[in-house]
This record gives sequence, C-alpha cells and structure tokens, in this order.
Amino acid sequence: MPDSSPSSSRPPQVGRRTLLGAAAAATAAPVVLSSASRAAAAPAPRKKPRALPGGGNLGPNVLVFDPSTPGIQARLDEVFRQQESAQFGTGRYALLFKPGTYSGLNAQLGFYTSIAGLGLSPDDTTINGDVTVDAGWFNGNATQNFWRSAENLALVPANGTNRWAVAQAAPFRRMHVRGGLNLAPSGYGWASGGYIADSRIDGQVGPYSQQQWYTRDSAIGSWLNGVWNMVFSGVEGAPAQSFPNPPYTTLASTPVSREKPFLYLQGSEYRVFLPEKRTNARGVTWGNGTPRGTSLPLTQFYVARPGVSAATLNQALEQGLHLLLTPGIYHLSEPLRINRANTVVLGLGYATLIPDGGVTAVKVADVDGVRLAGFLVDAGPVNSPTLLEIGPRGASRDHSANPTTVQDVFIRIGGAGPGKATTSMVVNSRHTIIDHTWVWRADHGDGVGWETNRADYGVVVNGDDVLATGLFVEHFNKYDVQWFGQRGRTIFFQNEKAYDAPNQAAIQNGSTKGYAAYRVGDAVTSHEGWGLGSYCYYNVDPTIVQHHGFAAPVRPDVRFHNLLVVSLGGQGQYECVINDTGSPTSGTSTVPSTVVSYP
Repeated sequence: MPDSSPSSSRPPQVGRRTLLGAAAAATAAPVVLSSASRAAAAPAPRKKPRALPGGGNLGPNVLVFDPSTPGIQARLDEVFRQQESAQFGTGRYALLFKPGTYSGLNAQLGFYTSIAGLGLSPDDTTINGDVTVDAGWFNGNATQNFWRSAENLALVPANGTNRWAVAQAAPFRRMHVRGGLNLAPSGYGWASGGYIADSRIDGQVGPYSQQQWYTRDSAIGSWLNGVWNMVFSGVEGAPAQSFPNPPYTTLASTPVSREKPFLYLQGSEYRVFLPEKRTNARGVTWGNGTPRGTSLPLTQFYVARPGVSAATLNQALEQGLHLLLTPGIYHLSEPLRINRANTVVLGLGYATLIPDGGVTAVKVADVDGVRLAGFLVDAGPVNSPTLLEIGPRGASRDHSANPTTVQDVFIRIGGAGPGKATTSMVVNSRHTIIDHTWVWRADHGDGVGWETNRADYGVVVNGDDVLATGLFVEHFNKYDVQWFGQRGRTIFFQNEKAYDAPNQAAIQNGSTKGYAAYRVGDAVTSHEGWGLGSYCYYNVDPTIVQHHGFAAPVRPDVRFHNLLVVSLGGQGQYECVINDTGSPTSGTSTVPSTVVSYP
C-alpha cells in the first residue's frame, strides 16, 4: 500500500497565471501622477467594521431553570416530545439548571438535547430524579440514540438507578450519580455506545447489552459485564485487565487529558471554565473543592445565534473574542479561521455547522491551546476536500505544554440530506488531543448511497504525538482512519465498515481485499493503541471479504493491545484481525476474532 495522504489535505495551489500577473504588476515602470491625479486615484479610506460586542442573551433554545421556576417538568416533557424521534430534525436545545436542589424531575432526552448544571462542581446542582435516555421511539433498540449529552449534574435516581441507553455522540461528562447507572434500554434490546468521562457513579454501572464502551478518568462503585469491548483509562474501581474474556482493557491512568470547557454561573454572571491539563490522570477533577483551571467571563465570547454569517464569526475571532455557539444550524460560506492561541469555540445544544459550496468548516492555525468543544459539523451537498483541519499541512510546532483539544466535536456526512467530503478531519498540529469524537458517514437517513454521500477518508493524522481518547469513526468508502504521524496513541476505537459497498470490486485496495478501518502509515516507527474494534455488516453484498480490520508496519515500537473484528450476522467476513495475523471471523456467528498483543 502506498504511504501517502489523500491529496485533498494539501493546500490549494496558486494558479500560474495569477503569479505571472502579480510579477508583471510589481515590475511595471512607475507612472508619475499630478497632485490632482493622485487625489483622484487615492482610494477612499475603508471603514473599519464596528466592533462586535461580547456576551449577551443565550437565545430562545437555551432554557435556564432555577429551583423556583414553575412548570419545569412540563417544559422538559415538551422539548422531549419534539425531539424524541427527530433524528435528522432541525431542533436544538440546551437545558441548563442553576445551582440548587430540584426534586421529582425526570428529564427525558431526545435528539440534539443537552442537559447541564451551572455550578463549578456537579454537586452544586442536584436533581432528586432522573436524566433518562431510553429507546421506546425505536421499539427498544438503542443503537440510534445519538447526539445528546448530560454534564455537570448530581443525580439521586428515583429508583436507585439512572437509565442512560445511548449510542454514539452521547457523552456523559462530569456527572455524579448517587446510585447506579444502567446503560441498556428497557427490555435490554440492542445498544451500541458510548462514553463517560470525569464522572463518579457511586453504585454499579450495568452495560448489559452495550457492545462497546469507553470510560475515562472517573470513579465507579463496580462494573457489571462486558459484551465485546469495554475500555477504561484512569478509572478508580474499574475491573482488572482481562481481555478478551471478559473483554476489559484497563489502563491505570490516561497519559494526557484536559477536560472539556463548560459554562457556569458565578453569582449572576455567566463564565466559561477551562480545566487545566493533567498527565497520568486518574479519577475526577472536581472531587476536592474547586477544580483546577482558569475561567473567562462571557463578555469575552461572541454569543452567536443561528443565521449569523461566517464573515461575522471570523470578525469576532479576529477581534480577539472566543465563540459561544447557541443551539441551532449555522451555514458557512467560508471557513471559520482560528488563528489565535488559546481560542475557545464552545457549542451548546449540538450547534451545527454546515459548510456551503464545498468549503472547509473550521481551520485552526498551528498555535497553542485551542479548545474546540460541543458542536456538530454536517457536510454540505457540494464536496468539501476537508471539513475540519487542525493545523495547516506541515505544521511542526511543539504544543506539548498547551495542546489543542477537540472534544465532543462530531462530524456527519449524509443522513440529514446529501453531503460529501473527501476527508472529514485532518490533524496536522503536534500534540493534539482528540477526546471523544464520532465521525460518521451515514448509513441511513436522507442522501445516503455509495456515491450519494461519498466520503473516502474519515480521520487523517499527519501530526506527531497526537493522542485520541474515545475515537469512533464509521462507514467510510475507503480508510476510516489513517495515521501518518509519529508517536501516535489511541485509547479505544470503534468502527463499522461501510454497509453499502455494492460488491467486492468497489472496496478492492490494489491486491488487498478492502481498506483497513485503522491504518498506520508505512513510514511510522512508533505508535500504540489499546482496545480497538472493527465490525463489518455488508448488507448489500454479504459475500464481500475484508482481509483485515487493522494495517500497520511490523516494527517493535508499533504496538497494539486488545484488538477485535466482528462479522455482524455473517454479512461479510474478515480474513484476519491485523495485517495477516488473527483468525478469520466465523460464518454467521457474531463472535469476535481477537488479538491480545501485536506484534
């Protein structure tokens, strides 16, 4: 396999005619003008755009409650009725609770709904009740419970156990459950999640039917069971390493982590807290008083509303403001350009960016400490070469002291309508932390088909020293992940190959049957991964054979721990797990083939 990134990640070339024209203009003989001519020729002075204000109202789709607010349950129920089955709808909501105690609530969360407390600690905001995700809308199947979140709350569940039956793109962050947590739907139907971070669950976590799960830097009372791939890093109370039976991958700590920024109230003032970086992290950040980090007043943010132009958002960034994206859909005629170190772009309620005309949605310069968090990028109908770029091609600066973080930033191609992108996410900056992403070429919804929502590559990592914690990438036409940077690390990877490949020829990769889900470039000399899984479900042509899920150069410092591949119901097969190693999947039996250590 040739070791090259897709050409789409390279910067556009400058046209030869443009360069020649510029050179001719620079060397042309000067023309002497009279004073009158000079006056006539002088351009009118450009007016500087009026400075944009920071702060402001959070808009109609951010619902803020305090313990004295009347009718909270009715309002929660109203939002849920609207969002329960609106998988590809346009509604977006953030439900925010001021510090205090609330009793008798059951906040059921549908699509594009986030619930969060507004204290500095989860224990500042206590709900005597539940924050519930179930799957009644889909006949008890939780595998499509995407795009919803819970953050920064303490829960005292009504019956002792809170139900959180989610799939991808549904983070459970900075939560304190004073009881147990059930990750399965009522009836224990299918489930395919999920992600917990910086949370404390006093009782037992019961995944039951969950196929895979990643828990990071948390504390749990106990963990009940595992299906295929349960991964823990920095989790107090985690089960011992035992993959593949039970399928637990357990790391004592997370090498580097920095928790997601969050909105909170200081008195009556909104601020955004920026947790500090931790190395060899373990347990929650908020257990002993005030969390470590810094905060920014909302007046330093441009509070964006749907309908604002990309030019205005870029003006705010150039002016030195951060961005707070309130819930809704934003069409971009040009990329958001983040050129200033330590810039924060924080979305509420699954704020969604749609690049129009084939532009890239977000481009980040090779600078320190950018924090991207809490938004969705939805590809537009005109092919974008890339959707999200972290650093320009060739970025090489050392960001180890203050990395860029990409957290709960989700990418979708198709599903809500036609969308195309050659490469979804390109990471060029060194030391970037990708902490929980779901990069998804849609397998259902509108605008879905092998060529209709064409997307060849999911994530391409060119930068050195990049860490991914919670990497979900699915259904791309070619490689889902390609990793060309040195010293990359991934803790937890979940993948499904594209369901809709029409035949074997459509996925043939030279002499290799199929494109690996996760490929490490031939020139890489150091790489490591823990708890990686790839599944196939070739439902258009079940005779398709995928040679392997993982591909990597055979070198002593390119190491993998606890790999698996699964054929779902025999719809397609894997011949090996990684390179030419590992047993083939076994016919119609949905049983993983595993490799505990490679090489």
